[in-house]
Amino acid sequence: MLSAWLLPEHIADVLPAQARHIEELRRALLDVTRSYGFELVMPPLLEHLESLLTGTGRELNLKTFKLVDQLSGRTLGVRADTTPQAARIDAHLLNRVGVTRLCYSGPVLHTKPSGFHSTREPLQFGAEIFGHAGLEADLEVLDVALDCLRRGGISKVILDIGDARIVRALLAGVMLDEQGIDAVVEAMAGKDAVTLRSLCVDFPFESGSGLQTLLHLYGGMEVLDAAQRDLPTRPLIQDALRDLRWLADHVAQAHPQVRVGFDLADLGGYAYYSGTRFAVYATGSNDALLRGGRYDEVGSVFGRNRPAVGFSMDIKELAALTPTHKQPAAIRAPWAEDTLLRSAVRSLREAGETVACVLPGHEHEAQEFDCDRELVQVADQWVLRGL
Repeated sequence: MLSAWLLPEHIADVLPAQARHIEELRRALLDVTRSYGFELVMPPLLEHLESLLTGTGRELNLKTFKLVDQLSGRTLGVRADTTPQAARIDAHLLNRVGVTRLCYSGPVLHTKPSGFHSTREPLQFGAEIFGHAGLEADLEVLDVALDCLRRGGISKVILDIGDARIVRALLAGVMLDEQGIDAVVEAMAGKDAVTLRSLCVDFPFESGSGLQTLLHLYGGMEVLDAAQRDLPTRPLIQDALRDLRWLADHVAQAHPQVRVGFDLADLGGYAYYSGTRFAVYATGSNDALLRGGRYDEVGSVFGRNRPAVGFSMDIKELAALTPTHKQPAAIRAPWAEDTLLRSAVRSLREAGETVACVLPGHEHEAQEFDCDRELVQVADQWVLRGL
C-alpha cells in the first residue's frame, strides 16, 4: 500500500524558502510586463477540451489531461498552455479593435515531463501581443522576454531565432500527409541527414536540397548570409531572412550582453508558429529558459484571426537557476493579551516589518525567520531591542 503522503512522479511540494523565491520572481516579472503596458489576465485551470486544443497541434493534445465534466458530460481539459486561453479572451471577451497586450502567471499541468528532472506542474508566465502584424510587436516581445530574464537575475543568455516560414516555403507543393510532415520535422530536429535524405527522395529538387541545406544553417550572423546564398529564392524565404536580420540587429543594439544565434532547422512548435520563433538559453544550459514567437492562427477558432506574438516560461525553472535573496530580518515578540503590545505589533506590521510572535510554550524553539530585534517591555512601553 502506497503512503498517503507520496506525490505522483514529477509532482512536488514547494517548501517555504523556495516558495518565497518563486513568488518574488513572479512579482518582479509582472512588474516588468506592466511597465510595457501589458494587462494581467487569470484564465481558469479547466476548459472545454476543444477550446484548449483547437489550432495548437498534436503536441499540446498529448500533454493535456482530460476528464469528464460531471455537470455537462462534456470532455474538459486541464490547461497545458495558457496561450490559447489568452487568445480566447482577446477574441471573445475583450473584442478590442486595436492592439491588446496581455500577460498571465499560473500553473499548468502536463501529462508527461519535458525532461528527466522537469516538473509536470510548471508555473507558467507569459506575455502576448494581439492585433499587430508588424515586426515591431515581435521586437517588443523579445525586449520584454529579455528584460524579464535580466530582472530575474539571468543576464548572460543566448537568443536563438528562427522562422517557421522557411520550412513552410520549402514544403510548399510537396504532397505530404501529417505523418510525413512529422517524419521530416523529427529528422530535422535530430539533425539526421541520412533519414532526411531518404525522406526527400521524391521531393522536388529545390525542396529536398533546401531542407537538407537547413541542417547546416546554424550559428551566428553568417548563417543568414549562407541562407541567402544557398536556399531557393522564394519570396516567403526572403521575407523571413530579412525579418530575422532586422530583429537580430535591433536586439544587438538594445541588449549588447545577449549572444544572438540562428538555427534555421529548429522546428520546435512547427504546427503552431506562423513566423518568427525564438528560444532563450542561459549560458551553459541545454534547455531553453523561455520560448516564443508569432502564431497568427491561434485566435481563428474564436472567430477573430488576429495577429499574435508572445512568449512563455516556467518560473520554477527560472528560480532554480537564480540565487535566493536573503530574507529580510524579522522582529521577535512575546505573545500576551497586553493591549499596548498588540498595538505595537500591529503598527510594526503596518509599517512593513515582519513580526513573529512566540506562542506560549514555544519560547525556546528556533525561529523560522532570522530575527535581529525583539520587542521588550521597558517601564510601561514596548520598545525594539537588538539581538
